[in-house]
Amino acid sequence: MTMRIIDAQVHIWASGTPSGDHRQVSSFTVDELLVEMAEAGVDGAVIHPPVSWDPDANALAEAAAARYPGRFAVLGQVPLDTPETSRALLEGWRDRPGQCGLRYPLIRADQKDWPFDGTLDWLWPVAEAEGLPVATMAWRFLPEFARIAERHPQLRLIIDHCGLIRHEKGAAAFSNIDAVTDLARLPNVALKATGAPGYSQQGYPFRDIHDGLHRLYDAFGPDRFFWGTDITRMPCSWTQCITLFTQELPWLHGAALERVMGGAVCDWIGWHRP
Repeated sequence: MTMRIIDAQVHIWASGTPSGDHRQVSSFTVDELLVEMAEAGVDGAVIHPPVSWDPDANALAEAAAARYPGRFAVLGQVPLDTPETSRALLEGWRDRPGQCGLRYPLIRADQKDWPFDGTLDWLWPVAEAEGLPVATMAWRFLPEFARIAERHPQLRLIIDHCGLIRHEKGAAAFSNIDAVTDLARLPNVALKATGAPGYSQQGYPFRDIHDGLHRLYDAFGPDRFFWGTDITRMPCSWTQCITLFTQELPWLHGAALERVMGGAVCDWIGWHRP
């Protein structure tokens, strides 16, 4: 059977100015995304609505999943600083089109203290009770992230973008890898190996990140280590993002490779593709 390739992180949007290194275009539609997926041989993807620049991105992602339920799942958002109304929104969250959980980058300046100042305290027990995995850019608060995982053992958590130092490259990006791999001791923590080429100082096949990826994989294993791209900010083609994992990492093969390339993330977030 042909291996199914599921990208653990993509974005679509219809307005706003994309952040960081994302393509500086005013919109990137689901139809444009599907064309690129077909060219690269990507079977499905988990949409992360970029609410930070397109406030309507959550509805856009749900519309895409409603049109193409076999192609797209969603890790959406509700406002974090209005807990009373947001609690109600999360009741039955999985009944919404494509919604399988939540994702928060927590990179805006006004959010930098939220993991520590109690703003997020309401979220974890609600997500745990509703069976909603939560993904986040945890690199900036790894010790607190560990405490959250320990306090809520039934809450499935996902570390974004390998857990590495944002905006760094090469060895500097991997300077916190010991703290990231330590989190693998917690069975309710998984890691998205998304955006990996963006950490390299080299061209394809990005050999300077291979050892780091190997350490992360050895720590989390094939059921908690998810391939993906964040394609709209990658310095290479979608095909190269795929072949980096399928052809250039000799330690990743067989059934384990199939898990990493899509099976594991579908299971972790509870996406039962039709």
